[in-house]
Order: sequence, then structure tokens, then C-alpha cells
Amino acid sequence: MTLLLAGDIGGTKTILRLVETSDSPNPHTIYQESYHSADFPDLVPIVQQFLVKANTPIPEKACFAIAGPIVKNTAKLTNLAWFLDTERLQEELGIPHISLINDFAAIGYGIVGLQKQDLLTLQVGKSQPEAPIGIIGAGTGLGQGFLIKQGNNYQVFPSEGGHADFAPRNEMEFQLLRYLLGKHDIQRLSVERVVSGMGIVAIYQFLRDRKFAHESPDIAQVVRTWEQEAGQEEKSVDPGAVIGTAALEGRDRLSEQTLQLFIEAYGAEAGNLALKLLPYGGLYIAGGIAPKILPLIQNSGFLLNFTQKGRMRRLLEEIPVYIILNPEVGLIGAALCAARL
Repeated sequence: MTLLLAGDIGGTKTILRLVETSDSPNPHTIYQESYHSADFPDLVPIVQQFLVKANTPIPEKACFAIAGPIVKNTAKLTNLAWFLDTERLQEELGIPHISLINDFAAIGYGIVGLQKQDLLTLQVGKSQPEAPIGIIGAGTGLGQGFLIKQGNNYQVFPSEGGHADFAPRNEMEFQLLRYLLGKHDIQRLSVERVVSGMGIVAIYQFLRDRKFAHESPDIAQVVRTWEQEAGQEEKSVDPGAVIGTAALEGRDRLSEQTLQLFIEAYGAEAGNLALKLLPYGGLYIAGGIAPKILPLIQNSGFLLNFTQKGRMRRLLEEIPVYIILNPEVGLIGAALCAARL
């Protein structure tokens, strides 16, 4: 047995999981705990507290998925004043082998550890086991990446595809582009500004300001509060979640139009990624948004816009498309990555 530590480290929440591995391909969880990141000055005291409570020997290996870029085995969290360095962590924690990986790369590793119940098949396609695997996930931002088969394992490659240009395809999307360019006084618009949690709010503001539908007073109040808190690190409201819930319940026309436009853009961008990778090993939809609006994604044009690529339509119809339902896929990936150290 080998004892491993996996972590999902975010500006708001840190989740640690202690696992052990044997001959089984999937590590067995023996203890897990969640912490409010801002309550601690650094990751080290969290891990120390966790290991005391777990009452186990020091793990042999650890992998931490970080919400931010990894540069030369170091990481600075985007929304937290932590600077993490693998050498320092190894020395202070007494763990011989530690790796830091980007949180979206952790999702990539986690895909191979998912079970059947962790996935919803959106398009069956024609799977090719040796082909690349693609990942796209809208959440706070828009993550993209891919996996390539190497022997019996996969190598995970993150990307910055979410910062590619937003490509409008119809008059409504051209109006949205012009609106956001003017609103933010910018020269170009990344697709992340449309296909993400902030994108949902941006689309709502666009439709509201263009008076495409009447605004409900309760949702208007939430959005106004969010707008007044612009620039603050912590917001008191989450308008994207409120808009998504209202659209799911079918009680607000403006929210329904917002989610329809969002899902169409999401499907189109997923199709763009698929054209570049031809991921016949599967295209996986990650991120926190898709599972929360699952009925809308299934019934509101995601696949239509995914495959609507002219002469390439038939190619995209053969790519398996899955939605990841397990919110702890990043932890699973960190554990599998630790096992490979």
C-alpha cells in the first residue's frame, strides 16, 4: 500500500483527500476534509492539521491542484496571498514527493478515474480508444485542454483556449460582441467573456439593456447588487446562479433567453475545440455550470450548435460527448497524478 495526499486548492475552499493505492487502478479514499482557505496563512498549516486529524503516517507523495498557473514548480493563487513552492512544501511537510498542477489539468487526469455513474452521455458517437480526449469546462472562467495516449497512461496538456477570440455567428451574437466591446472599452473579446459564469451575467445585461424581454424585479435586484459590488473580491450575491435557476424553472423569460444564448455559444465553442483536436476518445464537458443546467443543455441546442460546422458536421457527429457529473473530478485527478510521481 502507498499513502497519497490529494488536494484541490482554491481561493475560497481547500479540500484535502488521503488515499491509498494497491494494484487497483483507482486509489481508495480513507479520509477527506474541507477548509476555508482564507482562515489560514498558507497551505502548510492546513495540511498539518489535516494529517493530525487523519491520524495516519506521513504520505509518501502528494499532488495539489491549484486554481492558478504553475510556473517552475511554484504557484501563486489568484484570489489568495499564498505562494506555494514544491521544495518548501516537501521540507516543511516532510512529504518526499510533491507536485503542483493546474486545477484544469487535474480534471484531465481525473477523467480516466471516473465511473459510469459520474458521466452523462450527450452524444454516443463512435469512440476510438487511441484517439485524443478533449476537455472544455465553463465555470468562473473557461478551461480547455486535451489528453494524448502514451503507452498505458495519458499525458494531460492544458491550454489557454478560453482566451481565444469570441466568434459571433448570427446577428444576435454580433450585437452581443459590439455591446461587450463598448461596455468594457476593449478591442477584442475572448470567448471566456461569453462562455463562463461571468458570461451568463454579461448576456443577461445585454438582453436587458436591449430590452429583449421584461426584467423580473427579484432578479433585477440581484443583478444590480452584483453590479454595485464590481471590483470587490467577494460578492454577496451570485447572479449567474439566480439566472440559471429562473431559466430552469421557466419563470423568467429574460433568464430563459440568456441561457439559450449562453448554451448555443457553449456548444459552438465546444465544436470549435473538437474540430482542432478530433477527440474521438471523447469530448468531456467539465466545470460547475453544466451539471446545474443539465436539462437545458440536453434540450436547448448545445449539440445542434456543436455539430453545426458546415461540411465538417458528420465528423463532429461521430465524436462522443460526455458531461462530467462528479464535482470531485479534480481531486480524483490529483490523487492519480500523485500515484504517478
